[in-house]
Amino acid sequence: MKGLLVISLLLIVAIVLVAVVTISIYNRLIRSRNQYENAFSQIDIQMRRRYDLIPNLVETAKGYVKHERETLEAVIAARTGAMIAEKVAAASPGDAKAVQNLQQAEGTLDRALVNFRSVAEQYPELKADKVMGQLFEELGSTENRISFARQAYNDAVTTYNTLREVFPNNRVAGAFNFRSAALLDLEREKISEAPRVSF
Repeated sequence: MKGLLVISLLLIVAIVLVAVVTISIYNRLIRSRNQYENAFSQIDIQMRRRYDLIPNLVETAKGYVKHERETLEAVIAARTGAMIAEKVAAASPGDAKAVQNLQQAEGTLDRALVNFRSVAEQYPELKADKVMGQLFEELGSTENRISFARQAYNDAVTTYNTLREVFPNNRVAGAFNFRSAALLDLEREKISEAPRVSF
């Protein structure tokens, strides 16, 4: 009878220990996921700031580059595509497909902005416009902020993914459907400087 009581007590202690460890792992996974989601929200803030600057750039340039309508429209279309992709990614920051779509849309926007900057360099009046210079400077500053926010997000995602992949966390993560989060790799083209061509 005493042996059965000891076995029962050991079984209860083991169950409580497993429950405590599982709860602890679950809570750490939740905290880590919240950290990368918060880090993405910082990217989101800076991207929206960037998107808000672009129409001002286009409006400022319209008066000077009347023959470059296609370039201006390409920038606005790329901005719209990036804004849509950013909203989808913001709704699910760790989703690999949403993050990949955002990366592609941002790449398209970057190329359009580089092309826009190169066109703007061909118009001395526009190049000398103080508002345009300030907008390009602000855009460059925003690009730097996005880079810092992206690095913080990628660090948080790496921590989360590592936490969910190590044993015994991977068992808890699998049981509670904690999915892997995707890194955000935005290779920004420099728009603060005009492209240089040499023959």
